[in-house]
Amino acid sequence: MKKLQLLCLFLMAIVFFGTTNVTAQEVGLQLYSLRNQFKEDIPSTLKLINDWGITVLEGGDSYGMPEEEFKGLLAKNNLKVVSIGAGFNDLANAPEEVVKKAKSYGATYVMCAWIPHDGNNFDISDTQKAVEVFNKAGKILRDNGLKLAYHAHGFEFRPYKDGTLFDYMAQNAKYFDFEMDVYWVHHGGEDPLKLLKKYPSKFILLHLKDMEKGTKKDDTGHADVETNVVLGTGEVDIAGVVAEAKKLGIKYMFIEDECSRVVEQVPKSLKYLEGIK
Repeated sequence: MKKLQLLCLFLMAIVFFGTTNVTAQEVGLQLYSLRNQFKEDIPSTLKLINDWGITVLEGGDSYGMPEEEFKGLLAKNNLKVVSIGAGFNDLANAPEEVVKKAKSYGATYVMCAWIPHDGNNFDISDTQKAVEVFNKAGKILRDNGLKLAYHAHGFEFRPYKDGTLFDYMAQNAKYFDFEMDVYWVHHGGEDPLKLLKKYPSKFILLHLKDMEKGTKKDDTGHADVETNVVLGTGEVDIAGVVAEAKKLGIKYMFIEDECSRVVEQVPKSLKYLEGIK
């Protein structure tokens, strides 16, 4: 009987600690945040991420270092790239190469962060072309065990019929999903939390990025990176988004902080996220 009780306690401990680890690993880092630090010293920058306690990444760039050497440093620092970035033209013209690269990193997700367009002229024809490319490439990726997610930057929220261009994308996304960057959704005039609730099955990844209070907003997809602030100190409802994302079962939420204070701000953002129940 005593052995059975000990076994039950042991199994309960595994369940408890296992759940805790999964929750902790929901928060990762988009490597672009440290692009300037990588220019100076790649090994020490990857060690810094490890020191922060982060283990999952979104990346795909080796910042000038041979890819295999970079992957070796990732492994050394217990860092796993679960999502890689891919350019629109690569998805349109060479999706098989995108598959190959994603698998080489051991990634599950591929995200595209920009649809090429002429200046500020982004309309339904651009949107329809993008949906066609994403559905075609997304099917190829899906057939290879990968998931494609489009990362909107704000220009997709321009009006179209009774909604927006983004609504057209979401309603016609057959073989791709979306990664929500809460900063850019907010900057483009939408409410990130309301959008999550509107399309609960469409968002599979998140970028957590807060916006300095009073920042001027528009739908151009461009903004001053210095308006990126510590999570929870800006005007985006980070707590509401994180709570909803957990409820929806979104597995990975990547901190992306593009400002010059990133090394100082990420630990503070991590501490803020730890306090969200």
